[in-house]
Amino acid sequence: MRGFEVVVDEPPEAGGEDRGPMPTELLLASLAACFAASVAHAARKLDVALPDLAVEADGSYTGLRFSALRLSVRSTVPRSQLEPLVARARNYCYVSNTLLTT
Repeated sequence: MRGFEVVVDEPPEAGGEDRGPMPTELLLASLAACFAASVAHAARKLDVALPDLAVEADGSYTGLRFSALRLSVRSTVPRSQLEPLVARARNYCYVSNTLLTT
């Protein structure tokens, strides 16, 4: 990955040594990071300052897969300003768009 090394592991109860995040945690982190970057991009295009943007991703398991993924977007920017940014971000986020098409 462009010269970066990413350590991936599992917790001891799953046979790992807990030296890094699990692949599923990386998936959620990638989703949250991409969507945050997309919201920030939308904000820049509309000249809206987002000094405290936070995006969290959470997933529910059913068997050996996620059955639901949820994104939470927070900021002190008024909801009336944040919602249009989130709507625009849906068009920019490669990760969420990829997950929606699979």
